[in-house]
Amino acid sequence: MRKTPNAELVAYVEQEILPRYAAFDAAHREDHARTVIAQSLNLAQIINDSPQYVNEDGSKMRIDIDMAYAIAAYHDTGLTEGRDTHHSVSARIIREDKKLRQWFTPEQIEIMADAAEDHRASSKSAPRTIYGRIVAEADRDIDPIKIIRRTMQFGFAHYPHLDKEKYYERTLEHLHEKYAEGGYLKLWIPESPNGERLRKLREIIRDESLLRQIFEQIYVNMV
Repeated sequence: MRKTPNAELVAYVEQEILPRYAAFDAAHREDHARTVIAQSLNLAQIINDSPQYVNEDGSKMRIDIDMAYAIAAYHDTGLTEGRDTHHSVSARIIREDKKLRQWFTPEQIEIMADAAEDHRASSKSAPRTIYGRIVAEADRDIDPIKIIRRTMQFGFAHYPHLDKEKYYERTLEHLHEKYAEGGYLKLWIPESPNGERLRKLREIIRDESLLRQIFEQIYVNMV
């Protein structure tokens, strides 16, 4: 089984899909898409190499590298129509992109669309397929400083009227709501590096003096 995606598919994504991210907010630009792609391919390889991942019939689970790559590349393209429904719009974009039929069957395209729709961290239900779990996990690129910076970038883009203290309160509220113990973020692949990274982020969230120090350092470079 190949460990790298189809070169023609990669060329199409590089030319036609990744440039779309330039129009999105700073937390969802092309660098984010590339990170999710890299993480997805890494997780796909972990699953392909691990004997513990099996299908319902007991056979070894095999992840299609091309599918994992394409899902990651398209997962946030729906931001063209806003954040609230971007996961559903991303799924629609996958279904409607006729070029994808060059590399994927209709059944594969449907799985890919479902995975993109299921990737959102705030979803109350688990992704329907292993592909959804992969992209959802890859999207949780839990580098503590990067997460704090992305939270602040989103706040800057969507709440420009807030003063510094209100802006800090908004950042703190979001970090607790999503990443702290009891937050809505869920990790779907146990072997993912995100487990240890999430533990470190939670330590920072609990230490409000340290969090405030990090906030101040990032804030200076953003205003």
